[in-house]
Amino acid sequence: MTTTTRAAAPPPPTRARGDVRGARRLFVVRELGIALALVLLVAVTAVYNPRFLNAQSRKDLMLGATILVVLAVGQAIVVITRNVDLSVGSVLGLSAFATGKLFVALPDAPIVLAFLAGIGIGLLCGAVNGALIALARVPALVVTLGTLYVFRGIDYSWAAGQQINAADMPGGFKRLGTQTLLGIPVLALFAIVVLLIAGFYLRSYRSGRELYAIGSDPAAARLSGIRVGWRVFTAMTVCGGLAGLAGVLYAARFGTLDAAAGTGIELNVVAAVVVGGVAIFGGSGSVYGAALGAVLLSTIGSALPVLRIDPFWQQAVVGALILAAIGLDRALTARIASRLRGRREVRGA
Repeated sequence: MTTTTRAAAPPPPTRARGDVRGARRLFVVRELGIALALVLLVAVTAVYNPRFLNAQSRKDLMLGATILVVLAVGQAIVVITRNVDLSVGSVLGLSAFATGKLFVALPDAPIVLAFLAGIGIGLLCGAVNGALIALARVPALVVTLGTLYVFRGIDYSWAAGQQINAADMPGGFKRLGTQTLLGIPVLALFAIVVLLIAGFYLRSYRSGRELYAIGSDPAAARLSGIRVGWRVFTAMTVCGGLAGLAGVLYAARFGTLDAAAGTGIELNVVAAVVVGGVAIFGGSGSVYGAALGAVLLSTIGSALPVLRIDPFWQQAVVGALILAAIGLDRALTARIASRLRGRREVRGA
């Protein structure tokens, strides 16, 4: 009498696919976690001081986040490609001062001309960054660190110590910084439109999806026929254009301008993107997460003084959030890689 031993059947491939989808959902959960942290921060601060959520405070919170959100959207597009743009603060300052100089020279200039000029300066600066990175093959960190000082130097040389006051701005332009529509500041609507357009593009267009492929593996993307240099150039140019737009919004909100406008904001922008779940190593994340990160950091800056917490802790909290975000990103990446290896082993069985 013989006994036949039947080999165990391998687990179905659908299980592996389900594991991969589950790992991908972790990135969505991370963005939901950021939203939850934001809600908890606002709730705790409002309990401590109910005036934190009155009409004027809500307006100030939205205005405070607007410029950072616009910059974070552009930075997220660049970081997704495994690059970074450290010059956005200098581009903002240059376009903001250019906007003020335009109205000083042409008091009756249409507002749309100011937007076109500011965005145009930003696009030019972004194109310079993109060309040096894509054509000269110089790392983005090195290029944009250099252009940060170059663009700021141009701004200081142009300003020559001059300050532009709100009185030099036309009334219609200044009202952009104070008007609301359905309770939402007009400037915040600009940020919302930018966010929706960028999110739709990255999700719905092939060229947008190719940015993720470049960030995941630039060499493999190049071998698959993706024009890596052109895509990186485009991402840097768009980021510069959005920094130029942020400069115009900055001018509309604050009115008083000098060559120091936007100094140091590039670090907050990178922090917002990383905290928002965009992998600093490229290939994953979304502009929505980056916008949430920007709103969270902006709210932290407004909430901690209300809670009577030393400003030092604001920087410490932001630093801790960055470290936590990077650690979580590495953990999620390792988990996804493990799931993908398991999937390949199942297929090979």
